[in-house]
Amino acid sequence: MIKNFKWLLLVSLTFAACNSDDDESLVAADVPVVAGSADFSKYVALGNSLTAGFSDNALFIKGQQGSYTNILAQQFAVVGGGEFKIPLMNDNIGGLLFGGAANPRFGPRLTFNGVGPVPVSGTPTTDVILGHLTGPFNNMGVPGAKSFHLLAPGYGNPAGLAASPATANPYFVRFASSNGTSVLADAMAQSPTFFSLWIGNNDVLGYATAGGVTTAQDPVNGGDITPPTGAPGVGFDGTYAALVTTLTSNGAKGVVANIPYVNTVPFFTTVPVNPLTSKVLGSGNVAVGEATIDQLNSLLYGPLKQALTAFGAGDRLELLSKTGGNPLLIKDESLTDLSAQLTAAFTPSLGAPTAAFYGQVFGQARQAKKTADPATTDFILLTTQSVIGTAPAGIPAPLNKFGITYPLQDKHVLVPSEILELKTATDSYNVTIKGLADQKGLAFVDANAVLSQVFNGGIRFGNYQLTSAFVTGGAFSLDGVHPSPRGYALIANKFMEAINAKYGSTFRPVDLGLYPIQYPAILN
Repeated sequence: MIKNFKWLLLVSLTFAACNSDDDESLVAADVPVVAGSADFSKYVALGNSLTAGFSDNALFIKGQQGSYTNILAQQFAVVGGGEFKIPLMNDNIGGLLFGGAANPRFGPRLTFNGVGPVPVSGTPTTDVILGHLTGPFNNMGVPGAKSFHLLAPGYGNPAGLAASPATANPYFVRFASSNGTSVLADAMAQSPTFFSLWIGNNDVLGYATAGGVTTAQDPVNGGDITPPTGAPGVGFDGTYAALVTTLTSNGAKGVVANIPYVNTVPFFTTVPVNPLTSKVLGSGNVAVGEATIDQLNSLLYGPLKQALTAFGAGDRLELLSKTGGNPLLIKDESLTDLSAQLTAAFTPSLGAPTAAFYGQVFGQARQAKKTADPATTDFILLTTQSVIGTAPAGIPAPLNKFGITYPLQDKHVLVPSEILELKTATDSYNVTIKGLADQKGLAFVDANAVLSQVFNGGIRFGNYQLTSAFVTGGAFSLDGVHPSPRGYALIANKFMEAINAKYGSTFRPVDLGLYPIQYPAILN
């Protein structure tokens, strides 16, 4: 019925140009570049993968050099900014070794082969254990870090990598000044005169990329949403206040940024909720697809629809259509579980064991939906596109097609109840960030508004448009989460705008056209 769904859904990507009037073009500037009231002589950047320059699902030299923080440091150098030292990886492959052994959790960066993202060839050479770097480093961005991790002593202790749960982060292990230090302590040891802080994305992102599945709060595997309120090291507001209070304690000025909604990045918006056309279901053959639809409606969707309607839940499912795209079948754990009712309904025709199995599978099943309101829309994860149409482990025919005859599971989809959880937390974080920025007199970047603009039409610069379309939009890298080189340049410009507005600086935006939308497969 379905032979291969991998990357087939890329045909649904939007390539249309947008008509936004917003222009990120360079503006002529006759005034000299000045620092204003800020001192940029010692700039230290704190944050997570975004600060580090993570791109294409990896950290590598060119990505680190193209980080928004390094772009800022280059501008700061014009007004007396000092050296911006980066804990560079060993190569442009990405990935990590642990004591000489490759760690599959940290693989090579991705490149586009004309069909889809694939890992670049080559062997990683950056060893977490055997290649410790001597700092101090101005770029303190640590991929994977949540807000409270920046306060955690021992976050760079190699022994913590083997703990269960882990208590250390391999990226910080590479360049921490000592086993017992914290990211914040190493930053403050440099007596920064100016800092940037963009943290909190991972406090919601881990939960989102896991499809709303709750996991442990740890530096590598943690996916829980950080509580919006609580003491430093526990809740976001207390943690963020401790970070900003410490960073400004010696009179340093700085710039902070808030957190974008996860549903504005292509990892959550690329795969359509309704890709099941006759052509797709027939693996390219429309006639085969139409026959498949007739069979599915007769043997599965029809009986399910009839039973669900009898239990007052008929809106969970509609028969498949031959004339348009049909929605994916998903499991929604927020629904009333009708397993017992379906088991009873199917027992006379299927027998008790099979009926119980069908009841368990479809008790909280429904078809995915998309509306104009993100609060009522399902988001299929980018990683799920390679799962659609494949066989769930241990599930026999005829229910052996994920998303078609067997519901995609919680880890594959963000449903509205999970999106609400993420939005509620993000909104609370952003209130905290803006409040501390105002209280401490810091420059503030509304990154949420910027990414929303990129998502809702795009940002124009010159003759180009920067959008969130996966692969083609130019703003995001091939992991669907982190910016592309051009996306990082846009972020740098937004940081400079905020700095200029707050401190009277006159930094000029970089030309986005000089930054590529993708890194090539081979980088020197």
